[in-house]
Amino acid sequence: MYVKNRMVTDIITVFPEASLSLAFQLMVEKGFSQLPVVKDKKLLGMITEQVLTEFSPSKATTLSVYELNYVLSKTTCADIMIKTSELVTCMPDMLIEEAAVLFDEKNIDFLPVISESGVLEGILTKSDIISAFIEIVGTNDFGTRIAIEAKNEMGTLADISSTINNFHVNITHVSNYFYANDSSNGEIIIRLNTLDSDEIVKHLESKGYKILSVKKNS
Repeated sequence: MYVKNRMVTDIITVFPEASLSLAFQLMVEKGFSQLPVVKDKKLLGMITEQVLTEFSPSKATTLSVYELNYVLSKTTCADIMIKTSELVTCMPDMLIEEAAVLFDEKNIDFLPVISESGVLEGILTKSDIISAFIEIVGTNDFGTRIAIEAKNEMGTLADISSTINNFHVNITHVSNYFYANDSSNGEIIIRLNTLDSDEIVKHLESKGYKILSVKKNS
């Protein structure tokens, strides 16, 4: 799965000459926490809640409400935006898991998605990453989820897959992780496209596999 498969493409933007009061109004009305500043389809920067928060108090301490509104109407987005060169961005063909790493390492809430020429293609948010994770692991899919404790040995997954294949059942999702305190052991999570999995579980157990959990989703 790629960023282009999950990013939001229906984006409301502002021109760099737009007033800060207009940007603020759009963000409040639409419930946005960030607003791209675009010219000729290219991303120039972003107006964020943090930027507005940092700008407003410094003015509000000495200005009246009317004076503050005047300042906001005369201040442009270009004056206070975070420039693209200062933003963490990604490209549409980036793998979704690589984008997830960026969110984690950079501690960011959104990723502007731009082309090689700088054109804004979309916005990726943490919510999009969570939705992608749910889809990748098949959380809401019909079928059976079987968590199996297994050793980190060559052929383990092949053996489990072969065993399930004997029952003529399709494996729709596979994921695994190893225990932090014991990398020689971990869990293999298998999702099957059937609710009729009791015999499969029994057969896996008869082969020595420890079944940690079985969850059926209809």
